Amino acid sequence: MSRGSVLVVGGGIGGLSTAIALRNAGYDVNVVELQESLHSSVYGVGIIQPINALRALEMIGCAQACMDAGYPATAWGRKYDVDGDFVCDVPGATISGSHLPPLNGLTRPKLHEILTTRAREVGVTIEYSKTFTELTDGPDGVEVAYSDGTGNAVDIVVGADGVNSKVRPYVLGEEVQPTYMGQSAFRVNIPREPEIDRIILQEGPEGMAGFVPIGPDLAYLFYNTTMDRPEPDTYPADQLDRILREHLAPFGGLTGRVRDRYINDPSEIVLRPEDWMIVPAPWHKGRIVLVGDAVHAVTPHLGQGAAQAIEDGVVLADCLASGVDLDEAFARYTDRRYDRCKLIVESSVKIGTWEMDPTSIELDHVALTQHVLETMVQPL
Repeated sequence: MSRGSVLVVGGGIGGLSTAIALRNAGYDVNVVELQESLHSSVYGVGIIQPINALRALEMIGCAQACMDAGYPATAWGRKYDVDGDFVCDVPGATISGSHLPPLNGLTRPKLHEILTTRAREVGVTIEYSKTFTELTDGPDGVEVAYSDGTGNAVDIVVGADGVNSKVRPYVLGEEVQPTYMGQSAFRVNIPREPEIDRIILQEGPEGMAGFVPIGPDLAYLFYNTTMDRPEPDTYPADQLDRILREHLAPFGGLTGRVRDRYINDPSEIVLRPEDWMIVPAPWHKGRIVLVGDAVHAVTPHLGQGAAQAIEDGVVLADCLASGVDLDEAFARYTDRRYDRCKLIVESSVKIGTWEMDPTSIELDHVALTQHVLETMVQPL
């Protein structure tokens, strides 16, 4: 017997993970995704899955598929200076009694495919090129008007539609918006060099370069640097290879070799601004609740953005299945999630602030990273 009907707005990582978890908890779940196809809502190149992300993925039946498709690493990371000389290791964290590695990396399209396949396997319905146009919350359900002219009533609406969420104003009002931290990230897939067997960081004079393994023969380069929010006229798409090479000019070692060998196709380079936000409770209003970047947008410095969205879905489903009324279930969900997400958001912003100007803040980047990783393996 169904526990009720749920509409999930957004078919990205958080939305699909939430849909799977809620379906497993006995809800009838429908996902609407504005983009037109399976992969059109995938932005970026690769993704970091720390062990807490893998634990949450295991809870929804997706962890092994991710590890089979990606690169399970035996350690979290290693840091080098601008010339390529070794600085220190970052071991990461483990979960006692778990077989899961400290880190897995894989391509974003592959993760999206795994989550979509699993969602359909458990009975989630997914509709593309469709979203809502209006939500009317009431004591007995939410009336939903859709962009294709149809409508229905559901018991719960989950806003999983990202940092620029259209569901968020129904819960928090229009004034809640993310903040651009002054840093943006270049990313590009490259062949995996042998030393990229974990996250490799290389600190430069004006930004942090790094590498993540995302398959046996594949990795991605990222470069975080200070800039005004990137616009097409200041960072033309057909010039991104030249611009990135200029940023990477001071580097020796691995970054220098990768720059000279592989940074030559602007169409393969992704440039994204780094926005952040952490919204205090409540994360719900009536029968509408928010997950993922809609309430806790995370910059990429700790590789935890997707992990936190997946955890949201698992915890939300657990709270809704506990038998308490909706308002109490939503309150419990927010209470269990807020401190973890706040630590991730604020620690990531600290690291980004330090990268932009090491003199502006006293910070041991490696120690903070290790502290956060060890905190994240604590129970959900």
